[in-house]
Amino acid sequence: MMKKRWLNLGFQLSALVLALGFTTLILLATKTDPWQAYKYIIIGSISSLRKFTDVLVSFVPLLLVSSGLLVTFSAGLWNIGVEGQITLGAIATTWVLRLLQDSSLAPGLIIALAMLAGMLGGALWASLAGALKTYGGVNEIFGGLGLNFVATALTLWLIFGPWKRPGIGSMSGTEPFPNTLWLPMISGFRLSLWGLGLGVFFIILIYFLMKGTYFGLRIKAVGKNLKAAYLLGVPTTRYLMLAFILGGALAGLTGAIQVTAVYHRLIPSISSGYGFLGLLVAMLVNFQAIWVAPIALFFAALNIGSIQLPIVLKLDSTLSGVLQGVLVLFVLLMDGVRQMITRRSGGAS
Repeated sequence: MMKKRWLNLGFQLSALVLALGFTTLILLATKTDPWQAYKYIIIGSISSLRKFTDVLVSFVPLLLVSSGLLVTFSAGLWNIGVEGQITLGAIATTWVLRLLQDSSLAPGLIIALAMLAGMLGGALWASLAGALKTYGGVNEIFGGLGLNFVATALTLWLIFGPWKRPGIGSMSGTEPFPNTLWLPMISGFRLSLWGLGLGVFFIILIYFLMKGTYFGLRIKAVGKNLKAAYLLGVPTTRYLMLAFILGGALAGLTGAIQVTAVYHRLIPSISSGYGFLGLLVAMLVNFQAIWVAPIALFFAALNIGSIQLPIVLKLDSTLSGVLQGVLVLFVLLMDGVRQMITRRSGGAS
């Protein structure tokens, strides 16, 4: 068992080295000093308390959405519609905030209701993809992508239509909410400890849910072999739908955090790409919830640190996306190599 763990670690470290090597070759091809690029990414993410709190601001939504995707991945589902679920969560949150902002309810209660609405919005949007998959036979990738486009179009219609700013329709989004309807922020920083606490709470919840409950065991059984799980008496359709709903609820909460703790309004790109980035995190951790938080923090640091690249080196900040993508690619590649070697050694023995 110990030998197997060291072998797995060796393959994962090899994937990291290969990803860094590939990114270094790209930088050399563009006549950029790789060490300078990596140095400025590190400086841009952890060189000051303010920059590190900005990393945590990016970490919270990524942690939440990755936690939800872990459930759908374990059920064998490619929840590509997660971007739309984040967006619908943000729309539902904005709707409740607009509806109740002039009421006599306490601001804390309004925020709580808005965030619950966000979770419900994400869950309902995910259940549409789930229904198309389980009852209509539509692959969840195609259903999810279609629903992503609908969610984006709905956002733009609301921003330029019913919810537009007085007298104008602006790409900057809807009218900002008053400070009383923001999640409490650390003074002088953009970080909300409430948002961070929610992210940590839900990844711990998902960890224990998937590791130590019958629900988690059945979700994994459905993901491993749908037909065998059905023959053993697992209500597979119900568990597929539950996986979609739980993943969608956490994606909706991500959208709610974006509205209440980051932008304080609805904007066209409210998801900020966290859904697709969460897919990379979920693939990288290989269904192991314990690794979601450190990998999500690493990806968030890359995102924030790369902002320095256009300023200092005149290099596009999408370099972090290249590194994240090739890291996942090489991890999957090395995992395939590991499985091939394991099968051959097992056959030989």
